[in-house]
Amino acid sequence: MRRLPVYLLLDTSGSMTGEPIEAVKNGVQVLVSTLRQDPYALETAFLSVITFDSTAQQLVPLTDLSSFQIPEIKASGGTSLGGGLSLLAQCIEREVAKSTAEIKGDWKPLVFIMTDGAPTDNWQTGLQEFKNKKVGIVVACAAGGGADSSLLKQITEVVVALDTADATTIKAFFKWVSASISTGSQKIEDGGKDLGGISELPPPPAEVNIVV
Repeated sequence: MRRLPVYLLLDTSGSMTGEPIEAVKNGVQVLVSTLRQDPYALETAFLSVITFDSTAQQLVPLTDLSSFQIPEIKASGGTSLGGGLSLLAQCIEREVAKSTAEIKGDWKPLVFIMTDGAPTDNWQTGLQEFKNKKVGIVVACAAGGGADSSLLKQITEVVVALDTADATTIKAFFKWVSASISTGSQKIEDGGKDLGGISELPPPPAEVNIVV
């Protein structure tokens, strides 16, 4: 079976303490429960959660939706975005099956990155490692006024901004992420194609602004 790998790379630095980190935890729960109701996603989507604060760690390796357990997500420390991108690249290298002459590997991974601040490490090194991996659509989300959307534009063309990092806005972002994953799963099941670009994603809700 060809899987659709989905990676969530989430900022869990100290500035996310309180309402933002609670909203992220709820957002992941909403995401998983919504996707479990979608037969296409249940069939193809596999989900991994990677967090970055002073260091990066993979809380959940690539897991099918029915076995996925919501991890404990806490906020503390700095913003090692570079470490997060580097670990993301390593996880994709290790977990995503490549196509060979005999068999088709997994679909191109969908990557959703969320951060509320500026990196505190040498993020360009991690970016280089990540850029060397073959991925599908990468969506970067600047949550609140402290995040730098122009920096995120160097990671991916698809950048969205949330005016505030509060419960309502973050929940709206995760609902859009789940709708995007559903769309990707359905496209694979119906047409045997990877998602081509943001134009193929569902339109984001009012709380989620596309940065052009």
